[in-house]
Amino acid sequence: MPEEPPNDTARSTGGADTPSSDALTPKRLAENTPGLETVVELLNHPALTRVYVYVCYWGPTTPPDVQDDLDLSKSTAYEYIDQLVNLGLITRDDSTRPQQLTAEPVAVVDEHAPIVITPTVLHAFALQEIDADVAYFLDRYGIGKLVAALRGAGLHFAGQTTQRMVADDIDVRETEAMMISYALVPALAVGRDHDPYFEYLFPDVHDAMELPDLDERETTPSPPDDG
Repeated sequence: MPEEPPNDTARSTGGADTPSSDALTPKRLAENTPGLETVVELLNHPALTRVYVYVCYWGPTTPPDVQDDLDLSKSTAYEYIDQLVNLGLITRDDSTRPQQLTAEPVAVVDEHAPIVITPTVLHAFALQEIDADVAYFLDRYGIGKLVAALRGAGLHFAGQTTQRMVADDIDVRETEAMMISYALVPALAVGRDHDPYFEYLFPDVHDAMELPDLDERETTPSPPDDG
């Protein structure tokens, strides 16, 4: 398991407190640069992110599982796996056949802005590959507002806020707030069970959400058929 972010970096809004001078030393910032760069790479490539989240949640897994369960061609699956290995996000064990793939969950707390990136956020971002509503929302509003919508959806399904309040909070139409809240249910449902940093996004309501039931194929990345 990766080292957990310090408890004092997370707050109930799912963001980061004002950083201390120690947090902003050149040495610490330089040490954190590789992790930030890899997350930026993922946030520029949703298809790649989808593969990472799949391996992160369901590993150890294999390239054929990735190919079949994410409906990718063999060449595309191996291309994405190679990229993720080169980024240091996936570990590939070549001593077995088929190869075994594993991935550690990443968590980045931005030291300058109230935002947290965890596998749940990456999953929400990757849903644009298969969900037109998420693609529309991202195209119209961007990743920052998607994270805000994810947080709002979690609060809504925990009974802490209404969809109208979510719409007002993130400055979108109420119909859009309803649309994105339900589109993000797969990220919330799978993240709650498999993202070790889920509580950093929802420290106040992580165990209080009543999420709609979803067909397994809708909760991408769903577990391998033999999982």
